[in-house]
Order: sequence, then C-alpha cells, then structure tokens
Amino acid sequence: MSTDVMSEDKKDPFFDIIEGCIKGERKYQQLVYQKLYGKMMGACLRYSANNEEAKDILQDGFLKVFTSIKSYQGKGSFEGWVRKIIVNTALDYIRKNKQFINHTSSDFIEDKADETTDESEYLQLSTKEIMQAVQQLPEAYRTVFNLFVVDGFSHQEIADQLGINIGTSKSNLSKAKAHLKKDLEKIVTAHQK
Repeated sequence: MSTDVMSEDKKDPFFDIIEGCIKGERKYQQLVYQKLYGKMMGACLRYSANNEEAKDILQDGFLKVFTSIKSYQGKGSFEGWVRKIIVNTALDYIRKNKQFINHTSSDFIEDKADETTDESEYLQLSTKEIMQAVQQLPEAYRTVFNLFVVDGFSHQEIADQLGINIGTSKSNLSKAKAHLKKDLEKIVTAHQK
C-alpha cells in the first residue's frame, strides 16, 4: 500500500501501522495484533468449539494477515479486511479438521419452539449468555448461523464456501434458530425464577 492509494483526508487510522507491517517491523505487527485481538478472537470463538481451537484459528489467521498484508489495497477498512481473512481461516479449519455435517433440507425441523415467549424477555439476556447458547449449537448449525446472521453471507456464498447446497444452508439456519430459541427460552425461564 502506498500513500497515493488513499488521500490524506481519507487515511485509514491503521495506515502508519500497516506501512510498518509491510516493512516487516515486528512492533507494528504487535500493534495490529493488540488492537484487533478482542474482536478477531470473538469471531474465532463463533466458529470454534472451544477457546483452544479459537486461539489456533486466530494465530493462523494473523499469520495469513501478516504474510499477505502487502496485498491490502486500502479499499474498505483494514479491520474489515482482517476480519475476512480470520473468518476464511476459520472456515478452512472447519473444512480441514472436521467432517462438516451435511444435513439435507429433508431434515427440516417440523417441531417449532413454543411461541409463548415474549421477545422482549430476551432483552434481559447478557451477551455472554447468548454467545454460550450459540456455542452450544451443533457445528453445522453454528457455522451457517454465524456466516448468515453475523457475517452477512448469502445462502449461495455459504453453500459455495462449505461445499453444501443452498437448501442445506437454509435448513441449517432454520434449525439453528429453532435450537437457539429453545435454549434462550430456558435461560429466560431460569431468570424468572
């Protein structure tokens, strides 16, 4: 990335740090890691089964960031560019290390969660409780849920990334939502006692 890529008035707040990383200066790599660790670890936790797995994904992701940082063009935010690499690293990890459960749309859940819970009751839940509920989803459901709801991928993009069909992506999202609703209702009920 060079100074002519972006004007001074639209300069990325990471600009000087990125330049240092391109030059291979370790202190700038540490700054990027420190500034983005929390957000990127959160992304990794969404796709992993536990903290150790998330840390492995995060380390691999940052390694990819630093080895490909010269390709960052200054288009869009640097943080968004890093997040994309981290999410793709998580997906690579899932594909390489686990057998992705390929549920077909014929498995579509007929069992609907109890409709009596008032959605305003969910407002009392902490972020931690919600994240724990997402973590408890089966891997296939959790992955599709995160890709669609959190990271904004389309069902076609999810199908392409995971090597599944669009119907499977839609089915897994539906199942994830049904599982989450049941789990969150249990937590809400526990809060009311």
